[in-house]
Amino acid sequence: MNRFVIADPSLCIGCNTCMAACSQTHQQQGLQSEPRLVVMRSANESAPQMCHQCEDAPCATVCPVGAISHKDGAIVLNESLCVSCKLCAIACPFGAITMSGSKPLDAPADVNTRLAPRAPRAPRPVSPLLDWVAGVRAVAVKCDLCSFREEGPACIETCPTGAIIEVSDEAITQSNQRKRRQSALPMPDDWHPFGEPLHRSDSTGVSLSKSPRPSKREQDL
Repeated sequence: MNRFVIADPSLCIGCNTCMAACSQTHQQQGLQSEPRLVVMRSANESAPQMCHQCEDAPCATVCPVGAISHKDGAIVLNESLCVSCKLCAIACPFGAITMSGSKPLDAPADVNTRLAPRAPRAPRPVSPLLDWVAGVRAVAVKCDLCSFREEGPACIETCPTGAIIEVSDEAITQSNQRKRRQSALPMPDDWHPFGEPLHRSDSTGVSLSKSPRPSKREQDL
């Protein structure tokens, strides 16, 4: 099973620390600085959304150059192989892949001539999937679980409330074992999964259960 990262909305305070840490950590590795997760907010809660590391990853299936692959229990993207086709971002059911971009490092600042005029000004931004900027190579970015860090994902390390955790096969196995132990414990005599026993009786054997409420049709009869 692939490892993945999840967040608890009840603990998230929407501080964007995870996004800043993600951006800085990848930039230090020479990768695109676009955060691999985005904090989403509702009226009462917030939580970062990121790649789910799907077992049968549709992004890897549609990539025409094999830039997305399964490695070390995660779905990773090789930015050097990306050809900017954006198929992975379209195929992702969670919207966890976005487009970033960068200019060539060794390109001169001013090489325009009368025969090679300056590129037109970039249009008003619409969306990462539709925008196009002259001289900028678009590159797909997604969560890679900070595979280059021994400490693991930077978002987990920097979250001030511990709202982000990594889930692994071992963690799920331990959780299932804990649930099995809890389900094997004896339950109280009056316990019922819906909060009330289906049947109770006193010492005389008289049923104390509530009679089912008659339906409207039965009342009419």
